[in-house]
Formats: sequence, C-alpha cells, structure tokens
Amino acid sequence: MIPVLVFDIETIPDVNGLRALNAWDAGLSDVEVAQRAFTERVEKTGRDFMPHHLQRIVAISCVFRDDEGLRVRSLGNLGDGEARLVQDFFRTVEKYTPQLVSWNGGGFDLPVLHYRGLVHGIQAGRYWDLGEDDRDFKWNNYISRYHTRHLDLMDLLAMYQPRASAPLDAMAKLCGFPGKLGMDGSKVWQAYQDGQLAEIRNYCETDVMNTWLVYCRFQLMRGALSSSAYEAEITLARNTLANLPDPHWKEYLQAWS
Repeated sequence: MIPVLVFDIETIPDVNGLRALNAWDAGLSDVEVAQRAFTERVEKTGRDFMPHHLQRIVAISCVFRDDEGLRVRSLGNLGDGEARLVQDFFRTVEKYTPQLVSWNGGGFDLPVLHYRGLVHGIQAGRYWDLGEDDRDFKWNNYISRYHTRHLDLMDLLAMYQPRASAPLDAMAKLCGFPGKLGMDGSKVWQAYQDGQLAEIRNYCETDVMNTWLVYCRFQLMRGALSSSAYEAEITLARNTLANLPDPHWKEYLQAWS
C-alpha cells in the first residue's frame, strides 16, 4: 500500500521574528512581545491570530499507516528546536513519498511549514517536485490545491468553499470519534508559557488521530474502503492506542464510545 502520513502542527507566536521585524526593545519579555503583537493584530484585523510567517512550530504530530501497521507520535523530542521538527517532517516525505492527509493543512499547516522551512534553510526536494524529477508529479504533486498527493480533507469536503468549511472537532464528534480533549489551538500559547510542551504534543497527537479516523470514514464514503476494510482500520486504531502507555490515549479511548 502507499504509505499514508496524516499530520498536524501546533504553533506559538514567533517572538524573535517579531522583535527583528519591529525593532522592539530587546528588554521586552517574550510575553510582552506577544501581547504587543496581539494588540496590534486585533486593531488591524479584529483578531489576534498571527500571520502564517510569524508562527513558530512547537509540535508536529503524525499518524503513519503502511504495510507494517499504524503508528502515532510526535516528531522529535521535547528538547528539539523548530528546525529539527521541520526537517524531520520533510525528511519523512523524502523517504516514503507518502499520501499526505490533513485538516486545513492547505490553509494553515503547510504554508507555515513552508515559511519555517525557508527560515531554517531546510531542503525538501521531493516535496517540492512539480515534475522536474518525477514526471508523475507534474500531474499529481503536493503543492497543487486540486491534486490529491496532499489531501486537505476540510478543503475537499467543503468543495473548496471557505463558507462551507467545518471544524475538525465537530466532524470527529459527529462521526462518533472523541474530538478534542481539554485543549484547543487558542490555548497553546498559554500552555507553552506554563511549560506544558508535553501536554501540547499530546493534544496534537489526539488531533491527528481524529483526522486519521475521519479520513478512514471518508475512504469508506468514496468507496476506497469496503465496510469490512473500514471496520478493520477502526479496530486497528483502537488496538494500537490500547497498547500505548501514555495517559492521554487512555483518556481518548474512554471518550471513544
């Protein structure tokens, strides 16, 4: 089977980038820099959400499905910097040429990965191939919105109409899956300030598992999975999580009625 890589990222404001671009006083703390940026952003746009190029990645979590089974984990270790996480992601694409799956990955995750890869000088030749090295990539690559080598489930299900987009949490719960547990993207910055990077990674992992489960349901709907094959994937997911020792997976399974 073609390997499938479902991915999700968590981000915080790039305070060093904000300092550099705005020439703000080096004596300002990270919290003060972020708060000043939030205030200016609200005045300008009505929202405090930072633009893509001023997001710093603190977690990348993946579900990987291939002939050897199903794995879910966050890339890198707690002490690894952003550059390592971004490089690990693109190195995985380079090694396996997987089917990428995301929820709003085209609108958020991948643009952020692009900008941060550029900032850190990351090489990602396979990912950026538009047919120069592999002719198949001319007609199906990771970059073009309407190609499926990267499948943005949110975008596709909404027929590429932003007003029709649905949140992952809602769709996961409507399909009978757990959805988000205890955190959402708006709480990541505060959690990071509180030293809760492990909890952020755990949250990201449960979110990417939600995406995988919704993707399996989508594959059932489009006929790529038979009913029995779909049930086998769901059973595999349950069994895989049941064998993981981490408390957040026990909580996730308890919420999965």
